Amino acid sequence: MQRNSRAARLFDISVRKEESDRISLSWQQRQEIADWVALTNGCYLLRSSITDWSAEELWRAYIQLTEAEDAFRIHKGVLRLRPIWNQNKERVQAHIFVCFLAFVLWKTLAQMCQNAGPGHQPRKILDELKHIKLTEVILPTLKGVEMKLYCVSKLDPDQKIILQRLKLNLPSRLVENSKM
Repeated sequence: MQRNSRAARLFDISVRKEESDRISLSWQQRQEIADWVALTNGCYLLRSSITDWSAEELWRAYIQLTEAEDAFRIHKGVLRLRPIWNQNKERVQAHIFVCFLAFVLWKTLAQMCQNAGPGHQPRKILDELKHIKLTEVILPTLKGVEMKLYCVSKLDPDQKIILQRLKLNLPSRLVENSKM
């Protein structure tokens, strides 16, 4: 029961050794706790020392806190952005800027997912779309200019549906001309 502390508080459990060297186990449900669990099932309770805020203001502040914590989890987990360990001011600022841009893109994708309907989550969408590849093909020409073609891999049916629901279109080919 120690591993399931929330369930453990619902019961009084006793283990006794009897005279015949047998062990007796007995339990009894704690009705007052069971009643409280039933009453609060599906509810979220916040406790605060701030007395001059409304319940809605407290909830909004709490949600902002969870979003900030989630941002750090996203940076470290999904986006795999790690802190840099140097003292160069420009590099630190650049790292912070990249982290900020990544988070803005993440939140934009989350908003697009919300607009696309239920069942769309940024993490799942990125997991599906990360398999789309851009391939660079360099073709030499007779005029001494190389032509670079960037081709997008063929989308599978799930990827097509995701992009359609997000109202995104991928180019089939991008061309860049440069001198040799």
